[in-house]
Amino acid sequence: MKSFISISVMVISLLIYACAGGNKAGDTKAMQASSDSVAAQTAIDDRGYIVKVGDMAPDFTITTTSGNVKKLSELRGSVVMLQFTASWCSVCRKEMPFIERDIWQKHKNNPNFALFGIDRDEPLETVKAFAQQTGITYPLALDPGADFFALYADRQAGITRNVIIDRTGRIVMLTRLYDEKEFAEMCNKIDELLK
Repeated sequence: MKSFISISVMVISLLIYACAGGNKAGDTKAMQASSDSVAAQTAIDDRGYIVKVGDMAPDFTITTTSGNVKKLSELRGSVVMLQFTASWCSVCRKEMPFIERDIWQKHKNNPNFALFGIDRDEPLETVKAFAQQTGITYPLALDPGADFFALYADRQAGITRNVIIDRTGRIVMLTRLYDEKEFAEMCNKIDELLK
């Protein structure tokens, strides 16, 4: 049903475009953006993700609270965990001490592992205070406008969520909220990938 609606919207958009006589490069880009938007909306899963297990992880460049700049694709060859978070998220605050204890402290000295908490659209001082309040020592990075988050999930979707990426850059696990069983599975997945 969603596919039918999406196709109908695209056809109607194309008809309106054709009837209006649009043929400028800007008009073509606008139509492509509209088409991409419709396609993206139909690809959102029931947990708010627009990526899925098996996809190549969308690339981006982050800046951590300490000023380090890191491009995700430069971490190929390592297992990477991305935790999308924010200071206002109570579930994030609940999960973060477990990430610190059960994942970061266990693997932080492994050169084949990287973990970044990516804070959704908050200023640097807020993010630094957030790290201090939660007692975490793993790197937090800024996500102005939640643009990095929007590469992985619907921009309006909730957090906390974790993305586990294998050494080839493919997504191997996606989590949502904090569930003890799923968290244990994620810990096991990371251990397995680092063997």
